[in-house]
Amino acid sequence: MRRLIAILTLACLCRSAPAAGIVRVVTRDPAGTPVADAVASLTLVGSPEALTVPKEPVAIVQRDQEFSPYVTAVVVGTRVVFPNRDTVQHHVYSVSAAKKFEIPLYIGDAAETIVFDRPGVVTLGCNIHDWMVAYVVVLSTPHFAKTDSGGSADLTSLPPGRYRLEVWHPRLSAKVDRELTVAEHDDTTQVISVTLRPDRRIRRAPDAGGADYR
Repeated sequence: MRRLIAILTLACLCRSAPAAGIVRVVTRDPAGTPVADAVASLTLVGSPEALTVPKEPVAIVQRDQEFSPYVTAVVVGTRVVFPNRDTVQHHVYSVSAAKKFEIPLYIGDAAETIVFDRPGVVTLGCNIHDWMVAYVVVLSTPHFAKTDSGGSADLTSLPPGRYRLEVWHPRLSAKVDRELTVAEHDDTTQVISVTLRPDRRIRRAPDAGGADYR
């Protein structure tokens, strides 16, 4: 009898729980070329949602004298580590308002773990290698994803409601946001046309190995 009651209760809960939706964001430039490394986020309008901070830190690796990944999206409160897998030392820093920090010259695993505790975009650099740059997008919503090489990102497990969609990219020429409604069982696609500024990143010479600051 107890088992029957439990089954009936579970069935009622399943029927009453709203079904989650999916929004697929596709980013293209005006020529129709897919845009990778764009961060798409959905914020429920008027109803802030609880954030689940990862238990383990997120890693942004330094390898071949570059940061990898180039763009990282995290929720507020996420811890990030910066392992150096090169044979030269790096000095990681940021002067962005959302998070200012520096990790002095080191090789291997950095002693510091950086907590990104404010929403915003954080630009990373290396004091030794000027061409090294990467971005951390710190979000106060649990619904976000980064576009892949095909310019596509899936935002899943969305409760029904009204959302504000924002798209960010390091070279975006103008802010992109819009409102949309997600209904139960929705599976919709939002095609976003974005105009990118020229890539102004410093390019190192093909044979540049960097100084060995050991």
